[in-house]
Amino acid sequence: MGLNTEIQLAIEEIGFEQPTPIQEKVVPFLMNDKQDLVALAQTGTGKTAAFGLPILQQIDTTKKATQTLILSPTRELALQIANDLEKYASHLSKINITVVYGGADIKKQINQLERGAQIVVGTPGRTLDLIKRKKLKVNEISWLVLDEADEMLSMGFKDDLDAILETSPAEKQTLLFSATMPKEIVSIANKYMNNPFEISVGKKNTGAENVEHHYYLIHAKDRYNALKRIADLNPNIYGIIFCRTRAETKDVADKLMHDGYNADALHGDLSQAQRDHVMARFRSKHLQMLVATDVAARGLDVNDLTHVINYNLPDDPEIYIHRSGRTGRAGKRGISVTLIHLREKGKLRQVEKKVNKKFIQQQVPSGKAICEKQLFNLIDGVEKVEVKETEIESFMPVIYKKLSWLEREDLIKRFVSVEFNRFLKYYENAPDINVDESRTSHDESRYSEGRGRRSERGGRSNRGGRSKKGRGDYDFSRFFFNMGKKNGINKRKIIDLVNEHLPNKSAEIGDIEVMKNFSFFEVDKRYEKQIVKSMKNAKFKGQRIGIDLAKGK
Repeated sequence: MGLNTEIQLAIEEIGFEQPTPIQEKVVPFLMNDKQDLVALAQTGTGKTAAFGLPILQQIDTTKKATQTLILSPTRELALQIANDLEKYASHLSKINITVVYGGADIKKQINQLERGAQIVVGTPGRTLDLIKRKKLKVNEISWLVLDEADEMLSMGFKDDLDAILETSPAEKQTLLFSATMPKEIVSIANKYMNNPFEISVGKKNTGAENVEHHYYLIHAKDRYNALKRIADLNPNIYGIIFCRTRAETKDVADKLMHDGYNADALHGDLSQAQRDHVMARFRSKHLQMLVATDVAARGLDVNDLTHVINYNLPDDPEIYIHRSGRTGRAGKRGISVTLIHLREKGKLRQVEKKVNKKFIQQQVPSGKAICEKQLFNLIDGVEKVEVKETEIESFMPVIYKKLSWLEREDLIKRFVSVEFNRFLKYYENAPDINVDESRTSHDESRYSEGRGRRSERGGRSNRGGRSKKGRGDYDFSRFFFNMGKKNGINKRKIIDLVNEHLPNKSAEIGDIEVMKNFSFFEVDKRYEKQIVKSMKNAKFKGQRIGIDLAKGK
């Protein structure tokens, strides 16, 4: 590929042997061409090395000015990119890399920039702030990289990206990397890029190749029990469980921890220090399961995940693509699991069409199947355990004497029972919780009408915009909002508007649906009157906002 000896040595030390498909196409292109580039590839396919290696080789180390600006959606991803670039540049001298992001001391970041940084990796908000302060000078950049561009747009960074792109020099090479190709990405390419060359690994807006897609058809009330059975059937699971809201995330994680599972939660209420602590435990595999919202999990870069579990099917198929793309990386296989109820089968088919892969229906495992799997996992562990002869030697004579009266078969039975009785007891009379479609379609439709029962999505009934008890312990009210996608509204903007007009409050926000001309959103019912009152005269981009309680469904 034409990479120099220093870079070859660094990637050899890291353990790279063969380039991934995206690296195979992008590296030679960037080494030999100055044309703008749009590269489509799933998360975890080696994009950082694809753009990082050729850029590092071409950096002018005699100049301290910033020559490369790399934008990413989250602090975690920015730090990960910078960390990877540092490894690739370990044998290159005089290359300085600086990371800038919100929530950290801006003075420290300014000092690093003033000392000189040929490569700056940052989140859009903090990057724009530093440009406006004239502390980050982008007038000499040769490369502008937009990594996870679709994620940045879905998080509401379009205005920041527009402002940064407008201030950057026209003669730079712009590199846009994205897992999906929504129309907003096409708009950025058309507006700010000059006849970009397109490289695609896999089909546009489709799921990762190494991921199997499974779904379990259950009643809403059995969702948590189904999750536990899936975890029990996979004793070596290492995965992320995606939930809709912070309340649901906390609820599921608390239940898992209470029931003895190695799990924790990642959501917006955590401080940065708490978030870092949870992520450190998960990356080191001290946690097997991380329960998270989509917003909290954005930018996480964790390899070797065996499973991604959708506790609920996301409304947007592209969100599913991003979730499922977190497993099945680096040539390894992964499984994306979705728990659905009967009324969601139509929506599942839409996602299936978008992912362009057949979803396989699985049966929620029986108690007997789980006990069998756990038993053989226990025996495998015994076979492979490291025996520390020296440490246990002094205890063995007493142990041999104490157990000498037991026959071999009886000793094995007792040994197995010590570890295994808990599972046997728990699943002794476990019912079948799979949905029989031929028998329950009528019951399921009655269940969803809300006649004194809780429907899956927060228990929405036909009583106007009032919700019954829903996710977690929250009671939601549903609002109609007179703006949609054509007004520049997305989920992030609605969350910001609610937070802006409920200062010093921590109102739980439920489902958000953004249409072309209007939107719907849910807020904790206790703040219903305050929302209506505080947003009565509010404006968005100079236009008067109109909201009201939603009527019907």
